[in-house]
Amino acid sequence: MAGIPHDHYEPRTGIEKWLHKRLPIVALAYDTLMIPTPKNLNWMWIWGIVLAFCLGLQIVTGIVLVMHYTPHVDLAFASVEHIMRDVNGGHMLRYLHANGASLFFFAVYLHIFRGLYYGSYKAPREVTWVVGMIIYLLMMATAFMGYVLPWGQMSFWGATVITGLFGAIPGIGPIIQEWLLGGPAVDNATLNRFFSLHYLLPFVIAALVAVHIWAFHTTGNNNPTGVEVRRGSKEEAQKDTLPFWPYFVIKDLFALSLVLLIFFAVVGFMPNFLGHPDNYIEANALATPAHIVPEWYFLPFYAILRAFVDGVWVVEIAKFVSFGIIDAKFFGVLAMFGAIAVMAIVPWLDTSSVRSGRYRPMFKWWFALLCIDFVVLMWVGAMPAEEPYATIALIASAYWFAYFLVILPLLGVIEKPLPQPATIEEDFKAHYPDAAE
Repeated sequence: MAGIPHDHYEPRTGIEKWLHKRLPIVALAYDTLMIPTPKNLNWMWIWGIVLAFCLGLQIVTGIVLVMHYTPHVDLAFASVEHIMRDVNGGHMLRYLHANGASLFFFAVYLHIFRGLYYGSYKAPREVTWVVGMIIYLLMMATAFMGYVLPWGQMSFWGATVITGLFGAIPGIGPIIQEWLLGGPAVDNATLNRFFSLHYLLPFVIAALVAVHIWAFHTTGNNNPTGVEVRRGSKEEAQKDTLPFWPYFVIKDLFALSLVLLIFFAVVGFMPNFLGHPDNYIEANALATPAHIVPEWYFLPFYAILRAFVDGVWVVEIAKFVSFGIIDAKFFGVLAMFGAIAVMAIVPWLDTSSVRSGRYRPMFKWWFALLCIDFVVLMWVGAMPAEEPYATIALIASAYWFAYFLVILPLLGVIEKPLPQPATIEEDFKAHYPDAAE
């Protein structure tokens, strides 16, 4: 790790020296496993290994599933039924893949909110954070296109609604929509495009994950105090850190085993709990479902999309200023993508000099409200677009933007932080006074 003194791999045997000169892969593995890691990391730092497992699970199960899937509108639904009924272990593979996506997003949301609370986005980790948000966007795109592949009612109508959002862009919207669909409507060309991209994007995500890990290995890992590891000498750094192996690897594997215990219980006993019944009906362009609902992990942003309708004052102002170019539908699209964009630029919105929320008393309350707000948005996103849900969605959406664009910048000016420990070692000893040196 750049900047933090620690022991590096030194080849000893002749074979090791020969390989090291030609392909230093052993050195890379050694330096990765033995990387100095802040010794005070808590259990919120276990979601990285869960996310790595999910990515591997999705790629492996996806590769096997596509061996039996047929990306054609006349055969897709039947091919999924063939996987479920005729392929050895096919039903388990599909349930692992479908529920694996839910675990993936559950872990990534906890990973993101942990970063927001402990200030993992602050200098010098801004690029690490932005790369992480790009990964999250690609996850959303991959999951959306994967949801279309079973070619059920929710698959078809979800694709129709979401691709229709791009048509709301003034001028070039219809062109972009037709390019996405491969024609004037959701049809076979759409299914083929989504299938191809759904297969490709996980490998792009895997490459970006490698960049993400490389980035935080370069800057060093954040920790609950937000205090940096001492870099004066190897002895000082060792007082603040422990090698990633075996300490944190064992801790992460133990946490992963507990998470997987619950995950496999869901897959084995209630695999369709998070699915929608209408998606077990083959797609029919002539029968619109009573209530089109995306997967649960899209619901907060779906709620924001629907919150801004005609009559909302900010929408009316936007329409007036833009001479009608920005209508309610386009404003909703901007709000939905803007809700993700404000998370991506949070390193430049948070003006506080203190990194960790642990030492920011006012911040804690506003952040707790943000977490509640996210759950509320998820709930109203699953509700019909009518009162009182429409008003609740609008209020929750307003708070989401207010938190990032108003509250965070102001807190850095008006908040008086609590005293921080001088070193990671000091914080560790305060929490574990009986720990061996």
